[in-house]
Amino acid sequence: MTIHTQFDIVAAGAAAGVTTACFLWRLRETATRIEQGGVGYALALAAGAAGGGFAAGTANLWLSGTPGVGRSIVGALAGAIAAIELYKRFRGITGSTGLIFVPGFCMTVAIGRWGCFFSGLDDQTHGTITTVPWAHDFGDGLPRHPVQLYESGAMAAFLVHALVMLARRDPFFMRNGFYVMVLWYAAQRFVWEFFKPYGKIVGPLNLLHLICLGLIAYSILMMRCVWGGPTTGGVSQLQRRDSVDGPPADTAQKDRC
Repeated sequence: MTIHTQFDIVAAGAAAGVTTACFLWRLRETATRIEQGGVGYALALAAGAAGGGFAAGTANLWLSGTPGVGRSIVGALAGAIAAIELYKRFRGITGSTGLIFVPGFCMTVAIGRWGCFFSGLDDQTHGTITTVPWAHDFGDGLPRHPVQLYESGAMAAFLVHALVMLARRDPFFMRNGFYVMVLWYAAQRFVWEFFKPYGKIVGPLNLLHLICLGLIAYSILMMRCVWGGPTTGGVSQLQRRDSVDGPPADTAQKDRC
């Protein structure tokens, strides 16, 4: 069993554990919409994640001059989102269903990227050559950016933030937590991609850069849909209800996207 596989197993177990704990603690109600999707929801999620992950990872390798089959977390996230949004539209399911996945996704990346780090150059996730003091030799005698650890640290930090927001039952995060996580993941990943030796396709941007930009646009659009609406005196109707009655139940205004 490779070191990468060992970390994948640990990451999967930790993700399952934190997801279960958060479900029992704060996310029972937010997970009820997934039940509307039935088995089809799970199938769409799995198919989208697998298809997006392998398609983006493999295409990125080929564009970088490295034939082979690859996997990409950012591609898996984009594929899963696309598949679920299409499935929800087909089934008439409205509103966000992703908050339950936030802790587990963060945990998966935070732990899993260490497996990528210890796998060395063969994993094709190493950074470019650098002279920074924390540079790492992945086995070829050249100091490189440990970009895997940058991503791990960024998502570990967001996991802490998410748990704090859940503890506070923050109204904005309870509605938009998944979109906030997608925005954070895509933004930090966009930055780290500049420190990777992947083939460029548009100026200084590689394929994964472009996927990240798509995810950023998606998350901002969805947050505007959930939190927007007619305003009176600069405060939206949804926000005014929150200040008086606390987080509202599902409404047509909130779910119109």
